Amino acid sequence: MTDTIRISVDAMGGDNGPRIAIHGARLALRERKNTSFIFHGPQPILAPLLEEFAELKPVSTIKHCEVVIAMDEKPSQALRKGKNTSSMWNALQSVKDGEADVAVSGGNTGALMAMATFCLRPIEGISRPAIAAIWPTMRSDIVVLDVGATIGGDARQLVDFSILGAALARALFDQDKPTIGLLNIGTEEVKGLDSIKEAGKILAAASGSGFTYHGFVEGDDLGKGTVDVIVTEGFTGNIALKTAEGTARQVGWYLRQALSANWMSKLGALFATSALRALRRKMDPRTVNGGVFLGLNGIVIKSHGGTDEIGYKSALGLAYEMARSRLIDKIGEGMKQFPISAVPSIPTPEPEAKPA
Repeated sequence: MTDTIRISVDAMGGDNGPRIAIHGARLALRERKNTSFIFHGPQPILAPLLEEFAELKPVSTIKHCEVVIAMDEKPSQALRKGKNTSSMWNALQSVKDGEADVAVSGGNTGALMAMATFCLRPIEGISRPAIAAIWPTMRSDIVVLDVGATIGGDARQLVDFSILGAALARALFDQDKPTIGLLNIGTEEVKGLDSIKEAGKILAAASGSGFTYHGFVEGDDLGKGTVDVIVTEGFTGNIALKTAEGTARQVGWYLRQALSANWMSKLGALFATSALRALRRKMDPRTVNGGVFLGLNGIVIKSHGGTDEIGYKSALGLAYEMARSRLIDKIGEGMKQFPISAVPSIPTPEPEAKPA
């Protein structure tokens, strides 16, 4: 019998209310029976929903709290308002206290990162936490980080992210030495910012210590799946993530327009129904919903705030897999193989990159 994975859920986080979180939990439970849930939020709101989704009741607990962090609150305000009292904080506290194995929230990203950093604290030797996304490619899923936790980053931080990303890839893909690439404006060693070039030298020297350093990769490698882990700072990573999501929707719109243009295209679509359904599932961002907060003494999953129950189910599934695969232990193992605390920081500001 597999041990039960305990998931702590900020039921009030997100744009669409607690029904999405609880409905998503019901769908997740159907796929992974050895799961239990702690839902944080107002008892009068959550209790009737559990009555509605009755199969969840035997494996669920409600922890009452009345404070809810708004999606537009500044992180500093959210921390002052919600520490020890909000559904978001209490979801994280359950992980810290050992009541849950992993926390999930669809709430305010900045507030969640601030609270998670304050509550769970960064792992010793990690300069900054990062948000990692699971990215579908033409080859297989890969890990991309950071996708929004930080703006800018020196060589030390990029190396930190590389070690964290490699640990996540080992946990997800069961690989001993996942390949790592640094996102750059070209693959040549002379291109890019000084921080990227310095991080590349450090990773090249350490290649083999729990990962294999591939070198620099470019934007099109995100779709090709050239490496298992692509590392960048949060400003660039977030733009890449939102661009990919927008492109997927754009391609889907083009396809729908083309298939409904006339009776011949409609007939062709009818014959290709099964293939089109498979394509729709592959391009559906809900199936890869969930960013992993890496570098903390606990596992936190950030669900997209505007997702539906299908997307929330995906985030909960990711949370389950992260807890089951002992992600925190694997990060610790990676740090022992490559002591990143010895990596120097590169002064900022940096010189402007030359055009490709």
